[in-house]
Amino acid sequence: MTAVQITPVDDPSRDYGAKVAAVEPGGVEPIPLDERHGSPLQLFWTWASPNLEFATVFVGVIGVLFFGLSFWLCALAIVIGTAGGAITQGILSTWGPKQGLPQMVLGRTAFGFIGNLLPAGLMSITAGIGWFAVNSVSGALALNTLTHMSKVLSLVIIVGVQIAVAFFGHNLVQIFERFAFPLLAVVFVIASIEVLSKAHVGAHGGGGTPTFAAFLIEVAAAFGYAAGWNPYASDYTRYLKPEVSSKSVALFAGLGIFVSCVALEIVGAASVTAVAHPSSNPTADFTSIMPTWIRDLTLLAIALGAIAANVLNIYSGAMSFLAMGVKLPLALRRAIVALVFGTIGFFVAWSGLHDSGAKYENFLLVISYWIAPWLGVVLTDRWLRRGTSIERVLDDAEHRGAAEQAGVIAMVVGMAISIWLFANQTFLRGVLVTHHPGLGDLTFEVGFVLSAALYYGLFKLSRTRPERT
Repeated sequence: MTAVQITPVDDPSRDYGAKVAAVEPGGVEPIPLDERHGSPLQLFWTWASPNLEFATVFVGVIGVLFFGLSFWLCALAIVIGTAGGAITQGILSTWGPKQGLPQMVLGRTAFGFIGNLLPAGLMSITAGIGWFAVNSVSGALALNTLTHMSKVLSLVIIVGVQIAVAFFGHNLVQIFERFAFPLLAVVFVIASIEVLSKAHVGAHGGGGTPTFAAFLIEVAAAFGYAAGWNPYASDYTRYLKPEVSSKSVALFAGLGIFVSCVALEIVGAASVTAVAHPSSNPTADFTSIMPTWIRDLTLLAIALGAIAANVLNIYSGAMSFLAMGVKLPLALRRAIVALVFGTIGFFVAWSGLHDSGAKYENFLLVISYWIAPWLGVVLTDRWLRRGTSIERVLDDAEHRGAAEQAGVIAMVVGMAISIWLFANQTFLRGVLVTHHPGLGDLTFEVGFVLSAALYYGLFKLSRTRPERT
């Protein structure tokens, strides 16, 4: 059996099951039935805990501070964008229990093995390195503000804990999120009450960006943050038993994303109206309006929340890297890859300790630029294959038929056209946006629809041709 095949085999050496104090063996192969455990309820804190951190708060901050939206318009944009990402998170999560496979491996039905290198590669970079760096910076800044240690030393401590948890793997990650959730939830509820009591939510927004354009950019940012978890979805449901309720899986996964993101992003938007003179440290600004004891608890929670987010980022980044077919004969190959990603992410985070606001805004939008077309392809593919078994397609790891080429074509074309016309970045502006700034950023909407439509047409066309022998 090669490293890219996914037919399950009996492997007594795994002996992992529900163990916590053990390193998860293997990589992206299917989870054996005798190791399946857990319940859909755990998905709520699995996806709520990593969003109870400052990176989530900052999505709301940029809507008011950078885009110039009023609080209420920003809140509406947050709800709309987050709802889109939460719904798709619920749908994708239901795929894990059926095949016991990570999300990026399941994408091979649309992209084939070779074509899947594109989304899996993007996921490895954005999750294992990009998101890891973003959250490490927010956690380090919180620890720096709380203890007055140097930012670099704070970053070393945050990264060290994150790598340790992700190294052990799935079960320790799930337990960590479970116990972090009540602590984070209580602290952020207290902090949110304090912020909202001092906010001036009726204040008018203002800025150089037209209001409608700013609204669409904030929708894209909120969607990019929520949907940024989509390529991870089945990584944390593949250990559930196949007969588990799909409705429960979708509900708890989607709610975990929606409730946590909407709550903290709206508080972030409100905090801008309460801070008189913003500084270069957005974490310190957020906590500066709180009494000392609440501030210190919030800073600890921000650091803990960053860790909760990044253990998922390293774990899933490693899974995506292995889904590219990288052949590592080690039994602990997933753990080793997680260690490597964490090390690289540390240096990227180090470079992002300065000017984090503008870099974060750009990063959120870039995330939505590739995830939306990818979603258009994989969701359309699964709908087209409804009622049929996908095991044969998944098992044929080297298939390169016309239907599989369609995934790559649809995603690349959808990305290229939507970015070329509608991207609204500080370093890249689309053709239409340049001439009509009021359009805002429609990249993810256009990318999703265009890629889905293209894949549908190409898939149907491939079925009218005779199969190759």
